[in-house]
Amino acid sequence: MTRRASAFRRCSSFCAAFCAALLVAQAPVVLGQGAPAAAPPKPVEFKNRAPVNKETLKITLPRSQEADLANGAHLMVLEDHRVPSISFQILIMGAGGYYDPKDLPGLADTTASLMDEGTATKTSEQIAQQLDTLAASVSITANEGSQIATVSGSSLSDQLDQVLELAADILQHPKFADEELARYKARASAALDEQRGDPDFLAQERYSKAIYGDHPASSTGLTKEALAKITRNHLVEFHRDNYVPDHAIIGVAGDITLAEARTKFEAALKTWTKTGKPRPGVIDPPGAGPSKISIVHRPGSVQTSYIIGEQAINRTHADYDAVQVMNTVFGGSNGRLFRELREVKGYTYGVYSQLRALRYRGDERVSMDVRTEVTEAALRDFLAEGAKIRSELVPDAEFKDAQRSMTASFALSLERPSEVLGLYVLRQLYNLPADYWDKYPDRINAVTPAQVQAVARKYLDPAQFQIVAVGDSTKIETVLRKFGPVEMYDDEGKALKNP
Repeated sequence: MTRRASAFRRCSSFCAAFCAALLVAQAPVVLGQGAPAAAPPKPVEFKNRAPVNKETLKITLPRSQEADLANGAHLMVLEDHRVPSISFQILIMGAGGYYDPKDLPGLADTTASLMDEGTATKTSEQIAQQLDTLAASVSITANEGSQIATVSGSSLSDQLDQVLELAADILQHPKFADEELARYKARASAALDEQRGDPDFLAQERYSKAIYGDHPASSTGLTKEALAKITRNHLVEFHRDNYVPDHAIIGVAGDITLAEARTKFEAALKTWTKTGKPRPGVIDPPGAGPSKISIVHRPGSVQTSYIIGEQAINRTHADYDAVQVMNTVFGGSNGRLFRELREVKGYTYGVYSQLRALRYRGDERVSMDVRTEVTEAALRDFLAEGAKIRSELVPDAEFKDAQRSMTASFALSLERPSEVLGLYVLRQLYNLPADYWDKYPDRINAVTPAQVQAVARKYLDPAQFQIVAVGDSTKIETVLRKFGPVEMYDDEGKALKNP
């Protein structure tokens, strides 16, 4: 459960709004008595184009300062003394949902969710009260399919010692009290019932199974069966075995130096000692097989929720940059799918493509919700756009617009030190070159239309598409059978007999 202090943010929001008001305020212009009449304005000429700077963005990011701690954790610090605040993340390799026991999906997330619900010396109420008093935050997350769990925190500079002490207590000494587990189970059970009514969840659940089979990446989290089985002992054992510092990364950004951060984190984590455990590994999922269509029957639905995709690459693959450019052209915020399926045809409020790439082979996917009556047309037009980007080179102007959009978005993301630090943490996680992010604009601008066409042919291959459609099968099954073999499921994830 995430707890966030609001006082500092309310103050920041008020100051930002006040400054913005001052900037936009303009004093009225008053003509003096007897001043000559103003000349009539010239007609406005519209050029129908925005000014564009064609120069390649050149950047040199501030370097993080780094050190290895005695317990094996790698410390990364990005100094910024403009504001007296500090944010940090402790990434624990091996504690994410990828390492859930096969019969207990969601155990990693449950462990993380209960860690700040009480320690050996503090109740959940005392933890919440202390964070509120300090205007600070500490939270823990462990996502499905991820290798890592993350302890995140933020505070004012002069409160860091107290916040680190609390974070270290939560990290190392969670109590997992039976009464807290019982309360969590009651909340989680209600949430699991509710998510069965969410078509986006149903689509994600079926798509993950279609793409990843029995691989850990196929998990969409906690199930009713797993929730009933989880005991306090499961939580204690998962925490003991996986929350170790040997391969952890500690990222710190803000009003602090490397020397200060090293002293403070080593003091706070002095009992979090190295175990000698090897770095946890991953394996690629098995192939998903030829294209098929999975329909999840949702009686009475007035829309069809699609996820369409196939297995693709891992994060360090040589095609990564080219695939990202392809995504911007094909399924970006103003990409071809958005323009054609939303703006021209009006099928959907939004349609986007994305690449999921971690240490193991991930997937390239497209998501959209469309009106039931255009289920067939939307899929047909999506396939036509896929065929077009595979068969034709992207025109130069469209291609350059996509590249500029990517490099401009990247530049905007560098405004906050915590964002820059996140890039360096990612570099450390995947062992990327030291100048990886400095050269990001150059790499994006070096991608060619021929490369985008090549990766489109690899990763937008209709012969490999796994197509998931959540909707009223009595209205969509017949039209979807025109596109390939169909499997049917109910909204509990159980297979239905095909006619």
